[in-house]
Amino acid sequence: MIRLAFLALVAMSTPVMAQTPAPPPPKLLTWPDLTERPKPMPDATIAYGTDQMQKVDVWLPKGKIKGPFPVVVMVHGGCWTTSIADRSLMNWIADDLRNAGVAVWNIDYRGVDRTGGGYPGTFADAATAADQLTVNAKKYNLDTRLVLAIGHSAGGHLALWLTARPKIPASSPLYTAHPLRIRHVISLGGLPDLEATATNADNGCGTEVVAKLVSTPTPQHPDVYADTSVARLLPLGVKQDLVNGREDRIIPFVMATDYIVKAKAAGDTATLHTIPATGHVELIAPETPAWAEAKRLILSYFGKSQ
Repeated sequence: MIRLAFLALVAMSTPVMAQTPAPPPPKLLTWPDLTERPKPMPDATIAYGTDQMQKVDVWLPKGKIKGPFPVVVMVHGGCWTTSIADRSLMNWIADDLRNAGVAVWNIDYRGVDRTGGGYPGTFADAATAADQLTVNAKKYNLDTRLVLAIGHSAGGHLALWLTARPKIPASSPLYTAHPLRIRHVISLGGLPDLEATATNADNGCGTEVVAKLVSTPTPQHPDVYADTSVARLLPLGVKQDLVNGREDRIIPFVMATDYIVKAKAAGDTATLHTIPATGHVELIAPETPAWAEAKRLILSYFGKSQ
């Protein structure tokens, strides 16, 4: 009884500490926040096919900078679907790199919703667009010795896949004897593992689009992920950086963490850069900490400073 009375007295005499309210969630960028601002334009556009999506935009450094220019192969996202996004979604960060003395080879491709898209068309387009860099390097004074690839969202998958092309077997319709060699790759909120994406209903692209991308198994192509999913082509043998927002509501964070585990287990050097207070749009908006980190990685790779 005395003990209970003592505890009650202590409780009454102990000052009640005011609870600190939880900080409000970060205000994330929306797509109109990016797309409704003035859009910079490329220096040139080349066609590598007859479809209007079979194009590459070329961004070249200005001023007194002399070439050959270091060059980045850039790949847009949009769930591999043309009606969702095209290469112009990357114009703002392409311009930012151009202003920093780095050329950009910003590719487009037919999505799964376009005639000729899906398998093998979407992959073949990305591959042909990338290989056009070698064909046009002299014309635009581009240095192909240390090519870096960067992609956003579904484009993160394609950037990694372009890097993995030397691992594709000769029996595949996606095989190329001498693909463009990419020496470093950066994925911005990407979907590198198509098998995992196809079973994760939380991803913003949904699961049905993956089936459209890889097509259905056939006797000639029984394993639809063998030449399409980057995780199946590991190790890539090049440095891989994944930049992801912790508050990304489009791409589940587990997509990055699981892929990093697989890449490291295969012997690759793969690093996850987690950016706080960052969603999906921030990854390709030039004023954000997320892009600052990606840009730092790019400039560091080319021996430049910010």
